[in-house]
Amino acid sequence: MEEKSQSEALVPLFKLERLLNQDQGGRRITLLGSINDQPALLTAERAAFPSDPKALQALQKCLSNVKNLGTNDIYHWYLASAGQGEDNPPDLKLNLISPCTEKHIKKYSPQGVRMVTETPEIYRGQVRPYIAHQREEGRLDWVFNVLEGRKEQKDIIYRDPGQIGAKDEAFILAPDLNWDRKTLSSLHLLAIVERRDIWSLRDLRKSHITWLKHMQAKILEATIIKYPEIEKDQIKLYLHYQPTFYHLHIHVVHVMLEPTATQAIGKAFGLENLVSQLETLSGGPDAGMADVSLTYILGEAHDLWTQVFQPLKGGVGG
Repeated sequence: MEEKSQSEALVPLFKLERLLNQDQGGRRITLLGSINDQPALLTAERAAFPSDPKALQALQKCLSNVKNLGTNDIYHWYLASAGQGEDNPPDLKLNLISPCTEKHIKKYSPQGVRMVTETPEIYRGQVRPYIAHQREEGRLDWVFNVLEGRKEQKDIIYRDPGQIGAKDEAFILAPDLNWDRKTLSSLHLLAIVERRDIWSLRDLRKSHITWLKHMQAKILEATIIKYPEIEKDQIKLYLHYQPTFYHLHIHVVHVMLEPTATQAIGKAFGLENLVSQLETLSGGPDAGMADVSLTYILGEAHDLWTQVFQPLKGGVGG
């Protein structure tokens, strides 16, 4: 007990010199300081959120200073304090989906994942009709709100009108709703194209190579102008497949952003690698990503797993 008490007594003696390091989400910081005139390092990390119902209800009730950062259709995001009192600085970022759908509930629930291989035949016969159905259900209203000037206009960092005589190449660049908009090492932007005939990377063809290179150059240029502390070689661009929404968009993130499942092999496809693949594809200008097999990750709750790939697996194995 004496050793424990002596150890606990050290923390109040810590004298701060400076912040040494901080992770992208602000969950962990390392401080340089001293104890009794000897150098010391103190690392502080936020504890995990409670999981029992009573504690979760208490957490929701203690939220204060809730400040809306933006609203678009059913999506809302905020900063808030996990404690009462006006002087408490915001230490939580909240994302609210209201009303949410069954698909949202499935997406955010724990689930196993599978690696699947989508051939051109599976894509054309089963996956593309599924994508078309998703687009018809109004799931892109929030995207069109931004593109058509109804929402989030103050958040747009850059709007590219497209190359001369190519208005269908226009796109916008704006912060991703999951970024806190201040921690540059966790930078996360979205470049969203204005044309509506390209639903995913599957629609990219050799004829789009020049446009994709133009977008890449403009995205990098606009990002470093807006955030001059960042250099070009500190930015990576990628596309998801399957994406969260079926309207072509490019993720723009800082290379130091902590990797998660959304940046993993089988989910994120680098823009430069996609361009290179298109350049080496045989065929004319209409040859493209719809003509190749893609291997990627699917959650077991995803409709494409339950409706397409799980039955195919059963047919093969059974």
